[in-house]
Amino acid sequence: MISIIVPVLNEEQIIKDFLKQLSLLSGNFEVIVVDGGSTDQTVQAVSSFAKVICTNTGRANQMNQGAKVAKGDIFLFLHADTFLPSRAIEAIEKALSNQNIIGGRFKIFLDNKRLIYKIIALGINFRDRITSGFTGDQAIFVRKKVFEEMGGFKDFPIMEDLDFARRLKRFGKVVRIPLKVTSSARRWEKKGVLKTIILMWFIRLSYLLGIPPEKLKRFYDEVR
Repeated sequence: MISIIVPVLNEEQIIKDFLKQLSLLSGNFEVIVVDGGSTDQTVQAVSSFAKVICTNTGRANQMNQGAKVAKGDIFLFLHADTFLPSRAIEAIEKALSNQNIIGGRFKIFLDNKRLIYKIIALGINFRDRITSGFTGDQAIFVRKKVFEEMGGFKDFPIMEDLDFARRLKRFGKVVRIPLKVTSSARRWEKKGVLKTIILMWFIRLSYLLGIPPEKLKRFYDEVR
């Protein structure tokens, strides 16, 4: 079984559509929503559909707490603004039928149809293909036993996904499923395309140069 673990915080505006797409998936899976202290109606909206646990704010902490109660032998970490392709469960199961493969991610597509957002998505996929530096927006999946051996996500305020991806590759073979998840373009839409691109590259490169995520967090604010 696959455990879909979803960290959330004040996502009432989009959570119903998110849950609807999960209800259309086929396969053997459970959904665990981990709330980090929402002050809106997020918890009420998801409580009838998924197992809900509440914990302290912080995406890394929330995903780790979700993994602790998950019953599946495969974990899929999914952001609330990311939609899975209809054959996602089947594709993950097929990929992991090869015992040498320990985890992976999907390609990405942004939900805004303007050309600039298509170019951004192409850039993300190209960077991933060249560097295997994938992020949480790409719906990371991993075998439970490997996740536990890794110690889960490090409790970083940001960059926990990039750190996890880098460490995951040291444990075995990681694949990229050619199907695309559809992720929200809301950060680029609200903050501006050029500003967001520059900011994300600045944070990413600063982290790779050794600047602690705790210091970089002040440059990054959440978008709802």
